[in-house]
Amino acid sequence: MPEGQIVRAVSGFFYVRTPEGDVRCRARGVFKKKKWSPLVGDRVTFEETEPGEGWVTDLHPRTTELVRPPVANVDQAVVVASLREPALQPELLDRFLVHAEREKLDVVICLTKMDLLEDESELDSVLDIYTKVDYPVLTTSVYTGEGIEALKAALKDRLSVFAGQSGVGKSSLLNAVLPSLGLKTGEVSKKLGRGRHTTRQVEILDLPDGGQVADTPGFSQLSFGNMEETEMGECFPEIAYFSPGCKFRGCLHKNEPRCAVKAAVEQGEISESRYRHYLSFLEEISDQRRY
Repeated sequence: MPEGQIVRAVSGFFYVRTPEGDVRCRARGVFKKKKWSPLVGDRVTFEETEPGEGWVTDLHPRTTELVRPPVANVDQAVVVASLREPALQPELLDRFLVHAEREKLDVVICLTKMDLLEDESELDSVLDIYTKVDYPVLTTSVYTGEGIEALKAALKDRLSVFAGQSGVGKSSLLNAVLPSLGLKTGEVSKKLGRGRHTTRQVEILDLPDGGQVADTPGFSQLSFGNMEETEMGECFPEIAYFSPGCKFRGCLHKNEPRCAVKAAVEQGEISESRYRHYLSFLEEISDQRRY
């Protein structure tokens, strides 16, 4: 039977991409019985009933599975943030990074709207924090073209998903790497300091230089309600690196004695702001458990 990749899902139909073109399919009833749900990004086997129409008969094993946005087999998260309009929110940036780390995605941080930045020291402080954790950081501007070729190179041969607060320029970046796309973009509200979501459904886009991007409405679930406190440290690479040196197994790096992580913070080997966000996220998980 033929195979392909689901690239779009609309009103119960799954559009399966093959070398010969897209086939519009429905899913067999067996999926409901097994409580399976095909996702955009799934590799599937299908049965073609007539030209351009068919039924999905089997799902191939997934490498990753995101819930919000619902997309399968993503390799990489491009976490997008702007330093201006809207201003950078480091706590929110780290929140996105935690969710990407938990899903075992490779991460690229993409800073946008560099043409609006007047003080280079602000950029230097961000680079100092995140390059120390070995996150690749790209600086971009869709108006000057800065960093667009580097972004294309980072997307090559990967299935990537863009994550970031509304208004930071995710759709504008996609338009820059795939000009024929013509995605709608939303202006940033001067009053609220944020943009409007402009993407309404998940769709996989093929890039001309190779690779794919899952255009999504964004990560709409950013709480930690389904996480345990002991998981959080694994989602901060620098904390995971130092934690084996702690005296106690299961150390949460809060008030425990002989904590290697707290020592690394005091010695400047772990960013104080990243550590504060880690503690804040732990407290959020604890509060959620109470209610």
